[in-house]
Amino acid sequence: MEAVSLEIDAVKLIRPRRFADLRGYFAETWNRMTFAEAGVDIDFVQDNASFSAAKGTIRGLHFQRAPREQAKLVRAVRGSLFDVAVDLRPGSPHFGRHVSAVLTAASGEQLFVPAGFAHGFCTLEDATEVAYKTSDYYSPEHDAGIRWNDPMVAVEWPLGGQEPVMSERDLRLPYLADLGVSG
Repeated sequence: MEAVSLEIDAVKLIRPRRFADLRGYFAETWNRMTFAEAGVDIDFVQDNASFSAAKGTIRGLHFQRAPREQAKLVRAVRGSLFDVAVDLRPGSPHFGRHVSAVLTAASGEQLFVPAGFAHGFCTLEDATEVAYKTSDYYSPEHDAGIRWNDPMVAVEWPLGGQEPVMSERDLRLPYLADLGVSG
């Protein structure tokens, strides 16, 4: 496994080793000991999955408020996605900045998003399936998010001029400046 820190070094792009033969491949996508050696020392407690029928579907930017923040380990099971993490850690020199990576089922990359970050993605293909682990259970009373097109965060979503496919909830999320949090 290879773990590469992105521009915000707490966020890591993980490349599991694949062992291929005429049948296909085998990959170990989670091993607590191996990940801990790479600096991702987390106990995950929940697995989630999403399916997005259309290319250009945006989900996010979601997070859970303290004390129920969630770290996430995200990967494409089918298709591909543009994955985004926004730093919301109080006192962080990167507060409000984001990093992104393209994750594909074909290559098997994963993104580790630490607690204290908002997370979202845009599907790059029709019929994209995403699986992710979380370090805390879903808590409706701590569930929050920021608007996908917040100018302060300035994510350049790869929509190619099309309108995103989004939930009504995500379209109504507040801007970062309206959350009452700061760096």
